[in-house]
Amino acid sequence: MLSYQHAYHAGNLADVHKHSLLAWMLDYLTQKDKALSYLETHAGRGLYDLTDPAAVKTGEAAKGIAMAESWFTPDHPYTRVLGRIRAKYGTDAYPGSPIVAAECLRVIDSIQLSELHPQEYAALATYMAPYGGVFRQRDGFGMALSVCPPDPRRGLMLIDPSFEVKTDYEMIPPLLAKVHRKWGVGILVLWYPLLTDSPHLPMLRALQGTFPDALRHEVGFPPARPGHRMVGSGLFVVNPPYGLAEEAQRLSTLFDTKLKQN
Repeated sequence: MLSYQHAYHAGNLADVHKHSLLAWMLDYLTQKDKALSYLETHAGRGLYDLTDPAAVKTGEAAKGIAMAESWFTPDHPYTRVLGRIRAKYGTDAYPGSPIVAAECLRVIDSIQLSELHPQEYAALATYMAPYGGVFRQRDGFGMALSVCPPDPRRGLMLIDPSFEVKTDYEMIPPLLAKVHRKWGVGILVLWYPLLTDSPHLPMLRALQGTFPDALRHEVGFPPARPGHRMVGSGLFVVNPPYGLAEEAQRLSTLFDTKLKQN
């Protein structure tokens, strides 16, 4: 959907959930001396300014990373990424998932990104240029099918649509099934919002029927402002890396305890 721009939501608690676990997974995978592929279907612009009027207007970063950064230890992969990005771009910079990934990857690894929105793609190509990789201005769902299996086959794909198009919920279960058939060893990570009317539930039932051993992890949080429908964030991970369930549980504990204190 070409109207969606993540600048309004960058650094919110859903980003904290998604990016902290993404950084943990990639840090774990890069501990082995074997190359890997990172693929992302809805990349956005890659880097955000939290003083931008769009971010200030919604206030989501103020109730997200500004509050939650202290939850993570200095040696956590997410903390290390945030520190490196601020050293490069300033204290108000926040990395999207492409740059979170690029900061975790090594020179032996490959990265492929897709973004359809023309302005977001132009910014993505600029911010990602120092890291290298393959960037495509195209539909992310089509990209997911066309590039699998990647080379190297070891790797992770993040599927992160806005879900502003309601049919996304219906098309994702068969899409993941097709991707998995083509790339059985790939770690497939789907992010989805938890909204007040729970449109994700039929999608999750279909996914769990196809992938009974996948990891489903959800965190809840208060709406960022009155009338805001998002009250949580979910990740569905096919072929979850060893130790991810324990790390996800630690994150759940942080969300549960720290939000009660605020």
